[in-house]
Amino acid sequence: MTILDTPEAIDGFRVRVLLRALKLECLGMKRGGQSVYSIVKNEFGFKGNKQKVYAQLEEWINDNP
Repeated sequence: MTILDTPEAIDGFRVRVLLRALKLECLGMKRGGQSVYSIVKNEFGFKGNKQKVYAQLEEWINDNP
């Protein structure tokens, strides 16, 4: 079991969850409320379609472990 007890660990986990949720949106899954695509674009300032934003977020995660 892993315990995420620091703000940095919690933020890192959240970003990885956003990546997985964005992948599901790319595959066609929908959710109520604001889309993960728009959340990621607003928070990180990425541009492009869902696949391009997914690739940019994946790259950002790899560059910021």
